[in-house]
Amino acid sequence: MSVKCRDIIAEVEQLAPKHFAESWDNVGLLIGRPDQDIHKVLVTLDVDTAVVEEAIAVQADMIVAHHPLLFKGLTRIRTDSPQGNMLASLIKKDVAVYAAHTNLDSAPGGVNDVLARKLNLRNVVPLTTVYQEKLHKLVVFVPVSHVETVRAAMTAAGAGHIGNYSHCTFQTQGVGTFLPLAGTSPYIGEQNKLEYVEEYRLETIIPLSIRSQVVSAMLAAHPYEEVAYDDYLLQNTGPGSGLGRVGELSQPLTLADFINQIKSALCIQSLKAAGPTKTFIQKVAVCGGSGASLIKNAITAGADVLVTGDVKYHEAQEAIAAGLNIIDAGHFATEQPVVECLVEYLNQCASKNAWNLPIFANKSNRDVFSAY
Repeated sequence: MSVKCRDIIAEVEQLAPKHFAESWDNVGLLIGRPDQDIHKVLVTLDVDTAVVEEAIAVQADMIVAHHPLLFKGLTRIRTDSPQGNMLASLIKKDVAVYAAHTNLDSAPGGVNDVLARKLNLRNVVPLTTVYQEKLHKLVVFVPVSHVETVRAAMTAAGAGHIGNYSHCTFQTQGVGTFLPLAGTSPYIGEQNKLEYVEEYRLETIIPLSIRSQVVSAMLAAHPYEEVAYDDYLLQNTGPGSGLGRVGELSQPLTLADFINQIKSALCIQSLKAAGPTKTFIQKVAVCGGSGASLIKNAITAGADVLVTGDVKYHEAQEAIAAGLNIIDAGHFATEQPVVECLVEYLNQCASKNAWNLPIFANKSNRDVFSAY
C-alpha cells in the first residue's frame, strides 16, 4: 500500500514543526513532490553516497533525514561530483528527500530531549527559547443540553491543556437571546419569534497550532445552525521550545564517572573532555551536534558541564575559565540516537493511520571520525 509523501511530511511536522527551525536552516521537502506515492521510508542522520545507494538497493522511495542534503544555494549540478551524482541518482530513481534539522533539534521529543533521556537527566528544560507557542481563549455559548458534548469534543481535539493538566475549561450560566429570521432552521425556537434560552458560556485555552481543529470539532458538536463563539489572542504564551536542554543527574558524579556513563550510553569508545576529572557534577547541559555556541547559555543556566560536539580549542578554554566543564562526544554520536526514535514515532503514525508502510533506520550511516 502506498502513502502520499505529504501525509508522511504532515506527521514529521507534527513532531517537529517547521517554524521551530532556525532562520538560516533549510528544512522540508528538498527532493520530490508532495503528491508522490511512497511505499518504503528510510530514516537517516545524513544523506551521503552510502545512504543513497542503500535506499536504492532496498527500493525505498523516501528518505527522512536530519541533516539537509542541500544547504547552500546550488549554482550547478555536475554529475562528476559526489553531490551532483547523488542528486542525479535520487531524481532518476524518484526518491523523495525530506530534512528535519534545527526544528527537530528544538522540538519536544527531538534530538536534544532524546540525548537528555539517554544520559538519564531529570527536570529537563530547554537551554534556549527559539519559539513560544501563542495561546488563544476560545469561548462558545452552548445550550444546557449540549454543554458536555461540546466540551468533550473540544478537549478531545486538544483544547484545555495547562501545564500537566488537561481538560481545563470554565463555564458560567446565563440567558442567550436570538430571533430566527426568514430562511433559518433553528434548533430551538421559531422564525420571527424572539427566544430566551438558558445557555452556558464555555471557555478554554488552545494553542494556535491546533486552533482550526478545535474550532472544527466544536462546530461539529454544537447543535445550533449559527454558532456564537469568540476567539481571543492571549498575552500569556504556551511552553517554549529551543536548542539544547539542561537537567540534573539523580546524584552527583565525578566528571570521570560521567564520562564513562556517556561512553556507555552513546556506544562510543572515546570522547574529548575539558575539566578536572575529579570535579563533581550534577547539573548538565546538552546540545546534540554542534553546540559550542550555547556555552554562555549553559553557564547562565548554572550547568556544571556541557555535553555536545564540534567544540574548538579556544571555546573549551573559555568555558573552563568560566567554570564550565566540556565534554565533546562528537557531532554524530550526540545526534544519532534520534534516528531510532524517529523510526519508532513514524511507525506509531503508520499504525494510527493504518499505513502498511515499511519504515526503518538506515544501516550505512557512520561517523566520519574513527577512534584509534
